[in-house]
Order: sequence, then C-alpha cells, then structure tokens
Amino acid sequence: MSSDTLFRFLFQQRNVRGEIVDLASSLQQMLQNHDYPYPVKQLLAELVAATSLLTATLKFEGEISVQLQGDGPIRYATVNGSDQQVFRGVVRLQSEVRGEGLKALVGDGYMLVTITPQQGERYQGIIPLTGDSLKETLEAYFAQSEQLPTRVYLFSDVQSEQAKAAGMLLQVLPVEQQKSRQDFDELVILADTITAKELLELPAAEVVHRLFHQEQVEAFPLQPVRFECGCSRQKCESAILNLGAAAIAEHQSEGKLDIRCEYCQTNYHFDSADLGALLQSLQQSQD
Repeated sequence: MSSDTLFRFLFQQRNVRGEIVDLASSLQQMLQNHDYPYPVKQLLAELVAATSLLTATLKFEGEISVQLQGDGPIRYATVNGSDQQVFRGVVRLQSEVRGEGLKALVGDGYMLVTITPQQGERYQGIIPLTGDSLKETLEAYFAQSEQLPTRVYLFSDVQSEQAKAAGMLLQVLPVEQQKSRQDFDELVILADTITAKELLELPAAEVVHRLFHQEQVEAFPLQPVRFECGCSRQKCESAILNLGAAAIAEHQSEGKLDIRCEYCQTNYHFDSADLGALLQSLQQSQD
C-alpha cells in the first residue's frame, strides 16, 4: 500500500468530497523515542490521522494544532500539522493510565483546534469531548465550525512492529444543501461498512473502489505525509540567549546545560565552553 500519504477524492455526480490518510513509517518515527503506554500510543496515532484529515480541509497555506485536554491521566495530547502534511505530536501524562478509550484517558475535557494561516487571523475552536471516541468529537467540531455534515473513520495498530494509523473523511460540499445531504447519507451507508483491516492495509484507491465502485470518483494525486520535529541546536541557542546573561552565567558555573526536545527526545548538550561563548555573544550584542 502507499503508506504515509493523503489521498483526496471527489464524487463527480454527488456533492460530497473525501480523504483517506495512511500513516506508517512517519508515525513510527514520532513514537519510537517515547515510552507511552499502549492506550496512549493508540490515541496519539488516531490524533495524528485526525489532524492530517483536518489540515487537508484547509483552503490556504497554514498550520493546525489539535490538542486534547482534561482531568484524566493525560494532561494534554497535541499534534501540530501543516497544509504540506508535515506533523509532530506529543503527550504529557499526569497520572497512571488504568483504562482505554477517550474518557478513561482524557477524562472530562475538550478538544482545542487552532488554525494559523500564513496570511490572515488565527482561529480557535473549542469542542467538549463527545462520546468515548475521537471520531465523535471530530464530527462535532465539523458540525460546529463548518456546519457541514461530516463522517470520520479512525483506526490504529500500534502493537505491531510497524505502527500504523489510518483515517477516512466524507464531507458535504457547501452547495445545494438538501441534495447534498441526501447524497451524503447514501454514501455514508456504504462507508460504514469499512473495517479497520481494510483501511489500515489496503491502498486508498482500492478502499474507494471497494466502497464506491458504482460511483464516478475523481482521484487527486497522492500527497506525502511526514513527521518533522523542527528542533535544532540553533533554536536551542536562541532559547538560551533569551534566558539572559545572569541565567546563562549560572548554568555555566554548574558546568553544563541540557535541553531535551519533547517531540523527538533529542538531547542538546551545552558544556561550560559552549555557554561561555553564548554569554560572550550576548554581552557583545548588548554593548
């Protein structure tokens, strides 16, 4: 199958569009340096797939941050994605994980979606967690924010040697609402027959053919999806400079400063000489 790709399609005689995302090596990259419990990995994998589907609905260049917060074992889970289908994600726990499912992991809480276009104003939407699955909350978000009937399917397999996740979305086009809703309802009946095995293992084009072989479907080119943390030693140096001269001098006297990226767990080590050079640079810039 074509993993780590987003597949967009359009029903030519229906007022409905669709997307399928397949994640494998990119998801494995994100998870490999974290020791999350299995239910947490499963939820994070589905959150990545959900974020990818959300970013594919953007009609402009920009980024989306999808965050879950609540009073459960997960303090927060967040995935950042862009219109270029580049993502990163992380989970922070505040208590021991004792169950599975959205409510057991996040508790009473909400989903916060932040859309940041490269040009224009930032938008935020807050949705209470709905039901016991991420898909239900995501569908509630679309109903509130875009007011378009939307069906979401999310599956993950993080117990295999190669972690995988997949998602599918069907959404009404914003034209001729009455006919569009009828088209949508008829297609959802077919889409609801999808299984986790099919969506996780079959190429997206084959999934669409199996479900909708009697429909005329226009397929768009596959878009690569990839994990990219974005951290660097240079960004860490900028963060250290922002601490100010006194703080840098204090760390220098201690002999070192380590900064660990929470997304990829890369550790950036700065010894006394490194900190001295940064301190000197800061002082020269202030003269």
